[in-house]
Amino acid sequence: MISESPISLGRGMNFLVTGGLPMNQRRPYRSFVSYMDRSREYYAAHGYAQPYAWAAHQAVPFTPLQKPLSECRIGLVTTAGREELEGASQGRTRELYAMSITPTAPRLYTAHLAWDKKATHTDDLDSFLPLNRLAEYASEGRIASVSPRFYGVPTDYSQGKTIRKDAPQLLKWCQEDHVDAVLLSAL
Repeated sequence: MISESPISLGRGMNFLVTGGLPMNQRRPYRSFVSYMDRSREYYAAHGYAQPYAWAAHQAVPFTPLQKPLSECRIGLVTTAGREELEGASQGRTRELYAMSITPTAPRLYTAHLAWDKKATHTDDLDSFLPLNRLAEYASEGRIASVSPRFYGVPTDYSQGKTIRKDAPQLLKWCQEDHVDAVLLSAL
């Protein structure tokens, strides 16, 4: 019998048992997309002499919230591209962008990203860009507000470009919008 109920680990920590095995137990097959393997294969296929060097941070650049979440403005960051890039470019010209949350974009471009396209789809924007859920949280008082814009970041293999170009611009936009914390919704 396949169990689909949460198992308590104590101290309020739970995990879901699926397929008869706890999520923290080895499986004889992969039940997820292996991004590390995909990246390694991508670099090898493009003739790079060295495999991709994964980012490693000895000091994590995250900080605790300075005020309760109920007093925070939350921003949302996604790796999905703008819809207008869907045509001939097929995501190859992806750039950092900021887009107003109103009106809500009817759809974002995701076909070029690595997600299990056989198991799910991205037709429902809320499934990966929870703007409506954040608006509900704001109306319930769980958060103070939602940033007036959400932010799109390219899935770039260059740590240098991410650090030198993308991160400073994203920080600038978040500061302009008075964002206290961001939620990364990556595909």
